[in-house]
Amino acid sequence: MFGRNCFKGLGLICLVLPFTGCSNTQVGTIQISPSSSSIAVGQTLQFTATGIVGHGSHPAGSENLTTEVTWSSSSPGVATVSAAGIATAVSTGSTTISATMAGAPAATATLAVTGVGVGPGGATLASLAIIPGSQSVTSPGQTTQFIAVGTTSAGVTEDITSLVTWSSSSSQIATITSGGLATAVSQGTATITAIAGSTGSTGGTVVTGTAAFTVSGGTSEPLTALTITPSSQSVSASGQTGQFIALGTSGSTGLQENVTSSTNIQWSSSIPTIATVSASGLVTGVSAGSSGITAIWTNPDASVVSATASVTVTSTQAPEPLLSLTIIPSSITVGNLQDTGNFLAIGTFASSPQVRDLTNQVTWISSAPNVFPVDTNSGGTPGSPGGIVTADGSGTAVIIAEATDAATGSIQTATATFSCPYLLPAPPTPGSCFPGSEVSSLLSTVTVYNEGLNTTNWLITAPSATGTPDVIHCGPGWTGTGGSVCVATYPTGSPLILTAPAGAGAFGGWSSNCTPTPNPPTAAGPNTCTLTPTTFNESVGVIFN
Repeated sequence: MFGRNCFKGLGLICLVLPFTGCSNTQVGTIQISPSSSSIAVGQTLQFTATGIVGHGSHPAGSENLTTEVTWSSSSPGVATVSAAGIATAVSTGSTTISATMAGAPAATATLAVTGVGVGPGGATLASLAIIPGSQSVTSPGQTTQFIAVGTTSAGVTEDITSLVTWSSSSSQIATITSGGLATAVSQGTATITAIAGSTGSTGGTVVTGTAAFTVSGGTSEPLTALTITPSSQSVSASGQTGQFIALGTSGSTGLQENVTSSTNIQWSSSIPTIATVSASGLVTGVSAGSSGITAIWTNPDASVVSATASVTVTSTQAPEPLLSLTIIPSSITVGNLQDTGNFLAIGTFASSPQVRDLTNQVTWISSAPNVFPVDTNSGGTPGSPGGIVTADGSGTAVIIAEATDAATGSIQTATATFSCPYLLPAPPTPGSCFPGSEVSSLLSTVTVYNEGLNTTNWLITAPSATGTPDVIHCGPGWTGTGGSVCVATYPTGSPLILTAPAGAGAFGGWSSNCTPTPNPPTAAGPNTCTLTPTTFNESVGVIFN
């Protein structure tokens, strides 16, 4: 009897001393608690490892093994975990937390890291401030540091400079890194924006902060091309007027802006006795004949670009002239990709009915057709309205309406603006107008131009977007039709290889946004450059000596 009780006692000792009392008692499985969780950047979470103890094939109890197991994170860049099982969120994403121990299968748990969490208890990020609120440098190339400070609903503040998303309203004026370091590019003022998301007890929120960055010296972004629209029109010698519009193309981005009435542009008529043109591009018929209209833009560095158009003046009095054209509204702003806006074109005539809806009779034009395409229905087809603009990306476009007077052939134009600004809703949702949310079919506009002194025989070739070789020929070295500024569209993110063939003039090199082969380029050629368009408008300056 004593012997049986003794063995029973030894068995109980084995159950409560699973690691030292009996060799056939072991940890069968490990469980991690919580098995799935979510925290915000900067927050911590305690994981617990529990061992299920088995005596042979029979489970015998559980043991807290949190400090006995080996902890690890599959993505330390998302979250780290200490030897005590405390996970610390580093950046947004997902990671697997593992607990391992000799003689037992590893156990795992999932941890999602979202937004920015500052302050104790997962308090919601209530506001964000950029310090200082404004900074100024004297010349391009100079840098300055901005700091983002977040304040939670509990009133706690913390430096979250490295946790926010930084952006500049104009990369032509200033750029900014993910760490808040701004670099001056050209003269002007840019708005610096910091965006942060927070996950707290009240749910997800998005807060923003802004600051001003001014570059007081240097030169502003030059224009590399100028276009006049329409290219020709007809007015009556009775004093009828017609409006020309000048669109300037930026050298580094390829973006177009309406510069018709800028102080940097000068309008002129080749024969003022036939037609005159005002400082705002308004042409007036004087006598029968034809005259050339020229617009000359002077850049801050004294370089010039120009464009020409023609005007025909008739001696016939227009029986029903179109006096003016107006777009209503003058601007539309949307907040999400694929949002649309409808413009109306209203014409004013000399006879009754004096005000008429010409929305489906005018020709609609967008200055950024790959980003903000506009529907035109100049045929007047019922049920197919014109003037509808769709946001395929962020930014601003000039929308132009052209109306032709059937009686006189004269053309009236009007402009408006359409914008989808860099703005995150709260909480962020796919489709908002911010980088990274663009539709996959979006096209980039690639502009090729010469930054050097060779103006006679340089040549650049490029394939089409579908891969057909040498479709694009840019430069005076091409014997066919071409120009010194070439523009083509390519899918965003698709690599494009530009080539300077052998004998293509005195070659100096590519601009900084290209990867040259060979590196450095040779004067003899051929030379190639790999460009991967990542924005709606990408440009490459081809430098010739």
